[in-house]
Amino acid sequence: MAMKELHRQLAVALAITTSINAFAVDNEREIPPAFGPHVNLTAKDFAGSKSFTAKDRIVGTYYFYWYDISTKSHITNPENGSDGLTTHPPTLEDFSYKSVRWHKKQLSDMEAAGIDVALMVFWGSPAEHATNTALHWSFAGLPPLVQAREELLREGKHPPRIGLFYDTSTLQNNHWNYHADLTTDYGKKFFYGTVRDFFSCLPPKHWAMMDGKPIVLMYAAAFAKKWDQGFIDYTKAEFPKEFGGRVPWIAPQRSWNVKGDATCDWGGALAFRNPGIGEIGPGYNDSHVFGRTPLIREREGGKFYEESWLKFLRRPTNFVMIETWSEFHEGTDIAESKEYGRQYIELTRKYSRLFKRGWKPASPKDEFTGAKSATATPATPKEKSALALVPWGDGPVKTETVAGRGAWAAKSANGHSCYVYFRLRDSFKPAGKMNAAIEVEYFDTAPGQLSIEFDGSDPNAPFGGAYTRSEKIALTGDKQWKTASFKLNEARFLNSQNGSADFRVVAETAEFAIARVTLTRR
Repeated sequence: MAMKELHRQLAVALAITTSINAFAVDNEREIPPAFGPHVNLTAKDFAGSKSFTAKDRIVGTYYFYWYDISTKSHITNPENGSDGLTTHPPTLEDFSYKSVRWHKKQLSDMEAAGIDVALMVFWGSPAEHATNTALHWSFAGLPPLVQAREELLREGKHPPRIGLFYDTSTLQNNHWNYHADLTTDYGKKFFYGTVRDFFSCLPPKHWAMMDGKPIVLMYAAAFAKKWDQGFIDYTKAEFPKEFGGRVPWIAPQRSWNVKGDATCDWGGALAFRNPGIGEIGPGYNDSHVFGRTPLIREREGGKFYEESWLKFLRRPTNFVMIETWSEFHEGTDIAESKEYGRQYIELTRKYSRLFKRGWKPASPKDEFTGAKSATATPATPKEKSALALVPWGDGPVKTETVAGRGAWAAKSANGHSCYVYFRLRDSFKPAGKMNAAIEVEYFDTAPGQLSIEFDGSDPNAPFGGAYTRSEKIALTGDKQWKTASFKLNEARFLNSQNGSADFRVVAETAEFAIARVTLTRR
């Protein structure tokens, strides 16, 4: 009994020590006060500010401002001194986040392009307040930006308003080597600290706001150690205490799968996306970045960019982001450059005007326009159908013979469910919502459930309706070929799922096979 009590006391002591150590680790770096002076605001501080409304048609862009010609920072590859830029600004003179002149030129060109909001790609965090940290440029570049915008306003210009693109890389890559667990009190404070620090550097009259709320878009969730809805709720609760009662308007990237004011994405430079906020880009080429296996999406002389705009304009939402203004490393820039001059500024001006006027291009027409149904099988060439398989990381499939039939054989990537993605041709889809039925011919491999998740209109479904769920049917595992039908109501089919897919077949089982999928209008 005494030995058992000793073990109990040791366990308690160990738990207390572990708790103290964990507390010390989380708090070994106290979160400092806000970096900038614009905190503890009152209503008077917003006297000169303006706001967009949810009904406005807004064009934004991601503004990378980390370049500095004097140190070659983000201009040459630090590993070998080689050119790190795929595309290049017209001149390297004043090419620096420290330069008012450079910021002023970029903001002026954005205005010429019809851009309303410039989201600063911000790597600042509470860990980067000291001037000797590698990421302090995020803070150092904001005063020259503010001065540049002030000068433009005094000249009677209308430069874009400034918002935050929270580059969540800093949740893992920061001066403190802290890997943020956003389910903890400390992690929530660290996350909020970045939002707070950014807006504390800007007078409110420069803020980009939606219905009076400062705009924040977020990058991917992969850099956080853990997270849940709590860190968003915490930020929305804390921000108004220091910023005159304003609650931030936060759009998480779809990978977070938490509730925000909208959903954004990343990757529009590779393929048009629209999970709620449209994402458009001119192409991608990171071949000059040291150590990467090059990924290239050709610009096609501007054709790719224009086609992405047309896809968006056929069924627009009210907010679209251009990816990017100035990411020269990855060749996603639309700013003036040596390689393309002002071509993409002119194209952006053209399409942003059409967007704001409410112009809608005609749907593309081909042999699938007006067709009643579309069928995909492993034997059907893509060009022969309006429906095609979309290979994707969480939906790996192989073409195999299963019980005498040619089939797409799927295995679960997560140990629980098989996903098989499909995309419809634009010429088949109407400009608005549609009701449809999907018939799936499948091999009942193992017990589980079968359903369709489609790009629909349920605002409570994941990612703003992109994964609206159908009814489910039971899988018995009796090793027979079967056919199941599902009704899809008010489907949008905006290519909002992974791989720009329109829907996916979901089999809640470890293995699954499909011989045919047919979508029919209802």
